Amino acid sequence: MIVTKFGGSSMADAGQYRKIRDIILSNPDRKVVVVSAAGKRFKNDHKITDLLYLCFAHAQYGVDCSGIFEMIRSRYQEIREELNIDLDLDAEFEALKKRIDSKSVSQDELVSRGEYFSAKLMAGFLGFDFIDSADWVRFNFDGSVDQEKTYAALKDLYRGNGAVIPGFYGLMPDGHIKTFSRGGSDITGSLAAAALDASVYENWTDVSGILMADPRIVEDPQAIPEVTYDELRELSYSGAQVLHEGSIFPVREKNIPLNIRNTNAPDEPGTMIQEHFDGDHDPNRFITGITGKKDFTIISLSKRGMSNQVGVLRKVLTVLERHGISVDYVPNGIDNVSVVMPTDALAPHLYAVLSEIKKDVEPDTLDVHDQIAVVAAVGRKMAYRPGISGKIFAALGEENVNIRMINQGPDELNIIFGVDNQDFEKAIRVLYNSFVK
Repeated sequence: MIVTKFGGSSMADAGQYRKIRDIILSNPDRKVVVVSAAGKRFKNDHKITDLLYLCFAHAQYGVDCSGIFEMIRSRYQEIREELNIDLDLDAEFEALKKRIDSKSVSQDELVSRGEYFSAKLMAGFLGFDFIDSADWVRFNFDGSVDQEKTYAALKDLYRGNGAVIPGFYGLMPDGHIKTFSRGGSDITGSLAAAALDASVYENWTDVSGILMADPRIVEDPQAIPEVTYDELRELSYSGAQVLHEGSIFPVREKNIPLNIRNTNAPDEPGTMIQEHFDGDHDPNRFITGITGKKDFTIISLSKRGMSNQVGVLRKVLTVLERHGISVDYVPNGIDNVSVVMPTDALAPHLYAVLSEIKKDVEPDTLDVHDQIAVVAAVGRKMAYRPGISGKIFAALGEENVNIRMINQGPDELNIIFGVDNQDFEKAIRVLYNSFVK
């Protein structure tokens, strides 16, 4: 059994609904469909969730939101009418508008209605059962998901037939609706797949998988055919815009493969994500993805005999901890060490941090380097390829990209290096063109 999740762009209008129907009907194993609220139909369009947030803000300040609410209602009415779905939502919309006007609906419940109405319409269109997420997704009081109760509840509700489920929300112990953070429909889909022990969790969006590089930097980058959960974690941490970690944990815990697919190009295989892969389908490709982020600061210090002194690095990290600053990377040498962190986190505390490091560590030199970008080449196969680091740095050197920092873990799952902010895009293009194209 396959659990499928369709994002906002896939739910934007009647034409997208038809694409989803064709996808579902093309494989009888696709029995559970999790949907988002309607997204943008064109560049300057509005997402339904954004309109619902705006509606709530208006109501809280006593401003009439009838115009905004009518935009929301009309979107769903247009879809219903164009697809001839036999479903009357008018009474529910009227009841919801009265609750908005009387300020008796919470923000979480109001914004969850985008997914709710999407799922109602999709269930009617497909002829599937509708399962409300408020009837099975169970939160603890601290906002975490009670997985045991959640999984048991969905197993009780699901009858083995086709079912459509709204993403993004569940129920608190006191009976109130609670939403996940943005992207929460991905979490709902993952929870549903884990609860029902799906063979695959398909996440359908508007791109054909996870791309090997940022398309704003590299023109038409290839999709990653296969990626392990560990590689995905590295790519996400290093800056790639991939799935929310909470949407991965439930299926990873159950060892369920996750397939990222494109609703607008359903014949393309997308990206398959799982714990490990047997064999190597492309022996010439050792880099899975290239990503990075700008605006880091490096604090570097040196001290003679540091390698023979216990606790120097701990003292530096303790200073940063006192100021609530998280360190991303710690490259080091024999008598020197550097700490790399986001500039915006360090900037308000910079002078206090430097003063305390001088006092606690008494370094011989203490330097600050900012306007640094961090680039990561990620790939599980790099560990078995001699000379990869040398090839990467040679390619960058030929294009006059100056390396400011190097960091590589012993498992060689990634090679991380720092460059000047101004060389960030160039470095990513050099790596992509040298090792992927």
